[in-house]
Amino acid sequence: MSETTSEITAEIATRRPAPRARVKAMPEYHPPLGSRDALRLDFNENTLACSAKVREVLGKISTGALTRYPERGPVEALVAARLGRKAEEVALTNGVDEAIHVLFEAFLEEGDELLLPVPTYTMYEIYASSTDARTVTVLAGDDLAFPFERLMAAITARTKVIAIANPNSPSGTMATRDQLLAIAERAPQAVVLVDEAYYHFHGETLLDMVGVVPNLFVARTFSKAYGLAGLRLGLLAGPEELMRWVRRVLSPYSVNSLALACLPAAMEDTEYLDWYVGEVLAARTKFEAAIDEVGLRRWPSRANFVLVDVGAKHAEFVKRMKAEGVLVRDRSNDPGCDGRVRITIGTLEQMGHAGEALKGTMEVLGAG
Repeated sequence: MSETTSEITAEIATRRPAPRARVKAMPEYHPPLGSRDALRLDFNENTLACSAKVREVLGKISTGALTRYPERGPVEALVAARLGRKAEEVALTNGVDEAIHVLFEAFLEEGDELLLPVPTYTMYEIYASSTDARTVTVLAGDDLAFPFERLMAAITARTKVIAIANPNSPSGTMATRDQLLAIAERAPQAVVLVDEAYYHFHGETLLDMVGVVPNLFVARTFSKAYGLAGLRLGLLAGPEELMRWVRRVLSPYSVNSLALACLPAAMEDTEYLDWYVGEVLAARTKFEAAIDEVGLRRWPSRANFVLVDVGAKHAEFVKRMKAEGVLVRDRSNDPGCDGRVRITIGTLEQMGHAGEALKGTMEVLGAG
């Protein structure tokens, strides 16, 4: 007897496409980006503006230019030259997130391990979870100092990628040059990614060792000091022989034409960059004093943010600061960070306002 139309329809309805099991198991990331019409001290962005020279470039881009696919090669060569690297060692990416993603896709497979010191940038573990590799974490102590000895001890023959944010987020702490080079030497079978997203506020780099250390990759972003977060621009530098595999995974058109057009102007305006970084460093010192004055514990930072320990009232602290016109980021869900809040550092004027908001917030919380 033939099946009825309703029976066939019911059977078809059960045969819907399903994602891979690995994708189903991935943790979700939901950035709290809504309602940000206040002082933005929650995402470690440039809190003011990009270089005025970037705006000049944007004003000169024709509508006809937008009809063509972007060509990253010439700009990569220019950026590589400014950084003292060969063009073959450098790839521009759609933010550092894409750099992390393609690196993991190129080198992590079943049976491999990603080694992470935590707490750290959330997206390392999320991107690794889309592969068949296993993530191994090494928890920092209460001082949140880089857990060098324990990380070294955790390296095994299965360690295939080691990702280290330096300076680290959300702590602002750092690993030394000698520690990073020792890790790369200890794990020759592994790719060692040093994510220098906050390099400009720290001033120390391993970029000079790319191509010298055969398993070292360095990532940079143009979202922080340069103020180009909206254009989504990152950079990955690594040994030429390994970068060729990364490029196989990397989309040829993932960096858009507007970003490519603006990047040279942003990098050339060193006067603006030096001014903004100087403002942030001076404001960081002043705001740290304000934190000390209200009696909150903080961690010494080498980046454009400070992590503070608010304790059990962390959620109320974030809410009260927002009511004062200042957005800050609750990091309580990060490993070892319960009760801790990260505050981005902006200009001296902005952080003067943030300091007043901090004082008012702590007066309310203290009274409560």
